[in-house]
Amino acid sequence: MHNYEIIVYWSFDDEAFIAEVPELAGCMADGSSYVEAVQNAETAIGEWIETARLMGRTIPVARGRLAYA
Repeated sequence: MHNYEIIVYWSFDDEAFIAEVPELAGCMADGSSYVEAVQNAETAIGEWIETARLMGRTIPVARGRLAYA
């Protein structure tokens, strides 16, 4: 389990729940249920971090809850 914030919302266009990880550029997942979207996002986070390590990129430190205006 990772400590990155995950934002989940329903997409009418995709007819699925979308889970975005704002601290990791381009990291997102979907699912037919809220829980499935979050589980898929956890997998995507792990893969994002693994890929960043292999490429020698900086991995952002999880800040937890982000503030939005």
